[in-house]
Formats: sequence, C-alpha cells, structure tokens
Amino acid sequence: MTDSPHAQIDWDEQGQPLSRQFGDVYFAHHDGLGETRHVFIAGNDLATRFAALPADGRLVIGETGFGTGTNFLCTWQLFDQLAPATAQLHFVSVEKYPLTPTDLARALTLWPELAPWADQLLEQYVAIHPGFQRLVLAGGRVVLTLLIGDVLEQLPQLDARIDTWFLDGFAPAKNPQMWNDELYAQLARLSTADTSLATFTSTGHVRRGLIAAGFAMQRVPGYGKKWEILTGLYQGQASNETKPWYARPPHPARREALVIGAGMAGCATAASLAARGWQVTLLERHDQIAQEASGNPQGVLYLKLSAHGTALSQLVLSGFGHTRRLLQRLQPQDWSACGVLQLAFDAKEAERQAKLAGAFPADLLQSLDQQQAEAIAGIGLSAGGLFYPQAGWVHPPALCRTLANHPNIRLQLHSEALDLRRVAGQWQALDGERLLAAAPVAILAGAAEVRRFADLPLKRIRGQITRLPQTEASAALNCVLCAEGYVAPVRHGEHTLGASFDFHSEETTPTAAEHASNLDLLREISTDLTERLQADRLDPEQLEGRAAFRCTSPDYLPIVGPLADAATFAEAYAVLAKDARQVPETPCPWLEGLYVNSGHGSRGLISAPLCGELLAAWLNDEPLPVPRAVAEACHPNRFALRKLIRNA
Repeated sequence: MTDSPHAQIDWDEQGQPLSRQFGDVYFAHHDGLGETRHVFIAGNDLATRFAALPADGRLVIGETGFGTGTNFLCTWQLFDQLAPATAQLHFVSVEKYPLTPTDLARALTLWPELAPWADQLLEQYVAIHPGFQRLVLAGGRVVLTLLIGDVLEQLPQLDARIDTWFLDGFAPAKNPQMWNDELYAQLARLSTADTSLATFTSTGHVRRGLIAAGFAMQRVPGYGKKWEILTGLYQGQASNETKPWYARPPHPARREALVIGAGMAGCATAASLAARGWQVTLLERHDQIAQEASGNPQGVLYLKLSAHGTALSQLVLSGFGHTRRLLQRLQPQDWSACGVLQLAFDAKEAERQAKLAGAFPADLLQSLDQQQAEAIAGIGLSAGGLFYPQAGWVHPPALCRTLANHPNIRLQLHSEALDLRRVAGQWQALDGERLLAAAPVAILAGAAEVRRFADLPLKRIRGQITRLPQTEASAALNCVLCAEGYVAPVRHGEHTLGASFDFHSEETTPTAAEHASNLDLLREISTDLTERLQADRLDPEQLEGRAAFRCTSPDYLPIVGPLADAATFAEAYAVLAKDARQVPETPCPWLEGLYVNSGHGSRGLISAPLCGELLAAWLNDEPLPVPRAVAEACHPNRFALRKLIRNA
C-alpha cells in the first residue's frame, strides 16, 4: 500500500488545522477569510471581472494548493453575488495532499457564512483519488477540477487557458520544492495575454522567477501582519504546443446540438451540454431511453486499473470518481456503495493485484486475504482479492433518466436517425425523408450504429446477463463479486449475474446456453453462493435475462472528440508516412460541428459520463477534465494517424 495520500492534520486550540507534512498553517490565524479576499479576490480584481462577464461568459481560475477549499468557496460566494445567472466559473486547483472528507468538513465549520457553498462541496467531495477529478456543482454553473498529486507532475498534463492564478500553497520556506522556475514556466504556458496572478508571498526569488517567466509583477500592501504581497499580469506570448490534428476546433456561435442515441453516452453528453446552457435534442430510436447496453438492471462500477499509469488507467480512475459523485443524485434504491471485491482467482491475477495494492492508496483499494474477504462479502469464498470500498452497483436506466431530466434537453423517442446531412450550417438528422431534428452541432453517441455516419473502427460484442431470484440464504451477499464474471447483491428480489462475451452472435434474444455459461461463472466466483442460490437446480431454459451489444475500439479506449474528413486528412498529413516526427502547419480538416462519444465497451458506467464532460470541454473551449495525453489517446484522429504512419 502507498503512503497516505491525504493531508496529515493537527488541530490547534482554536480548532484551526495545521499541516503536519509542511509544518505550516492553512490560513492566517487572525482572519483567514479576510486574507483570502484581500490577496486573491481583490488582488485579481474579481468583483469587477465577475460583474462584467457577459450572459454566457466564463472565468477560469487556476490555483496551486486547494487546501481547505477556502479560496474556492470565497470565490464561488462572490461569483454567485455578482456574475450573471447564466455565466460559469471554472476553478482548477492542484493539491498534493487532499484533506479527508472528515477533516475538510471539520475545517469548514470555522466559516459559518460559507455554509451554503461548503455544504454543496462536501456533498460532492467523495472518491477524490490521484489524478484529475471533476466536480460539477450548482447544476453546472460552477465546475471544480481537482488535480490530485504533485503540482510539477499535474500542471504539465493540464490543457486549459487560465484567466486568473491563485498562487497559494505553503510558504516558500516550508515548501521550497514547489516554488521554482519549473512551476513558473507552467503558469506561463497555461496563461493568455493579461492573465492575472496574485500570491500571499513577496519573497524576492518568487518575484524574480515570475518576472523571468513573463509576468509583470508588483508588490502591493499585504493583509494583517503581512506587509506586502505580489500581484501581476502575464505579458508573455500565449503558448500553442498542440499538434493540428489534436487542436481545438472552432467552437460554434450557437449553442444548440442534437445527440443521436439516448444510452449512457448520449444522456451524459446531453446533460453536460445542457448544464452549460445548450439547447439539446436527444434522439432515441426506442420507446424509452437506456434500452440497449445501458438497460441492465444492475451495472457495476468496475475498476480495471494498471499499476503503470496508462491512459486507460488514468481515464478509469478519473471516470470512477466522476460517476461516483453523479450517483449522489440518485434515489437510494437505484444504487449502492456496497463495495466491489475483485477475487484473486488464479496466480496471475494475484500477482497483478499485488502490484496494484502497492501503487494505489487504501481508500481506493485494499488487499484482503480470504478470511477478510469473506467477512466483507458475507459468504464463503475460495480466495481473497482487492476490495474497492467506494465502488458498488447502479441501476443504469435510473442514472440515464436523471441525466436526461433537464429543461434544456428535448427527448425525442421513436426517432431513429438513418441519415445525417450538413445543410446551410446545420446537421440534419433524417429518418428516410422525414426531418427529425437539426442543429449546428451533431454528436454521435450510439454504439456501433455510429458507423453509419463515420468511418470508425468500432466492433460489437454481445453480452448477456442472467437474473437470479434471491433466496433467503443469498441475501447475505453484501458486495459485488467479480472474477471472470460478476454477481451483485439483491435488488428488487433478484441478483444480476453476468456477463457473457460473444464476438459473433448478432441476436439480442437471451439463450439458454449463455445462461448456463453465466452459471459456470457463478461457480467460479463462489461455490457457497452457488449453493445459497440453489443454482445447480436451476434450468437455464427457464431463466430470465437480457442481451445487448457492447461497443468497443481496437485499443479498448473510447472514441471521444471532434471528427475530421478522412480523405482530406490523409492528404493534408501525407508527410507523416515518410517522417512521423513532422508537424505540418496545415489546419485539421474538421467536419464542422460533428463529434462522437462511443466505444466504451464494458466500462460505460465509468467512462461515458466523464467523456460527456470531455466533449463539452471541446465544444466550449474549456479546461479538459482529463490529462491532455488521455484526451489524445481517446481522440478519433488517432486511428487516421496510425494508418498514415504504419503504411509508411
């Protein structure tokens, strides 16, 4: 197990927190809120800037050192008071040692006046694990992206344009490894002309370092016992390191979109856009949403991680946190944070789990021996495994319905888009000759049906789940169990068991053969549970279940982002076939306003909602909710690039 990733807190006689790691206070003893408002809010003239925002305007604030969230909450409070109702605040903050939820709640009791905002933050402050963690607050009016980890590891991964910097964190004398030229270079990289900056310190080497990075700095009167602080403006050149095929397309003037497909990806995408004031038409060919792969009675928040920090592993870790926070909005009967136990069913799996246990903190996963695993599961098991205490199961249709329930989303059922045309700056979705909807932006969020409109390497994999009636004895199962398959605790009198993998069948009717195969998976998971369910007496011909198609890509990463014209792309970047290191200046030939969110495979619960946020960031020119390398690993253009380079 890794060292504790959380802040180690001591509390003084006044109930104020002190960092044991840095031997420093989180805020001024005499008046912490007054210091925040003087240094960061007044130092960046935020009152004037919030009041001057246009109706759909946005301000992006970057911060080093989230700490107790006091700077964020004071900023949010002022934003609510002064900014237009439809404006948006993006707050991006790095924190190496986040407070535990308990410590954060205790610290924030010091500021009763911030309670209306602190309560919203605390409700969403769950599953805060290493990497990028996106929190959507106030119905999307405020977006907080926490970068959990060392600032010099996290900021280089950030793709954003910051309007205002809060250069906070513990004092340079206490935290010298942060205050250096590498940090200042990252601040400059992420800044634009006239990005403002304020910091509580006036230390000479900090001032000189910021000036060298392109900030015009000045000393101004401090607050309380602090004589001086620093404020400044960025006057260097805005950085643009992005290769053209991964550049941000021009964002549309009109915030209207049609989304094709009302499964998890489509509902999440529609919700992310609607929260930003977009008018969205959501097209679904069935008579209800979530009728295909998103329609299972129980879906599992299943974290297949890598100890090596791959793009997929980073996406899964960020996506898990985002989905887990979304579940806070559901009714208790529609989800359960009962935990997920991944069994070490063979030596290879046990070895993989040992590496994971050494790479991730205990609040994310815990290595259990057989006895410990049985105590948590409530039934007999043949092995221990990895336990994810914050994971569990969810009823996916309930999550889809919650996401799609927004006044800016117009749901059209019985609407199957068979054709998509660009006419006079609008994408028209048609069912034969009948126009279903039109908008400047179209998002392909179905499964393999996306191939009707875009040449993408998506493949369908049939999966079947089996619904097992609970018994008095099976009700003892307390958590989700996973091996080659999974079985969930009771929901509405039955357990969900699954799921099969069939690369060849095109049928959606459940088969007895796959029910029998699922029962074999159950026996591998637990002979005790098999007996409790009396599964050996069950006739596969009589069992109920459902089959649907997962949709996945060749590299098992989702396909998310703007689409380009394939033929023009190959022509524009043909030089890559001779030298993959070339970066032609030719702008990418985007298919204006056409985007995709698909290919989530069996991880849709974890990846699709976060990818809805990623698409919204592409479309609104916002900070990306994942590291830049992860966004590029999911980008549709990756396949066209590989084709060019490999054919060389």
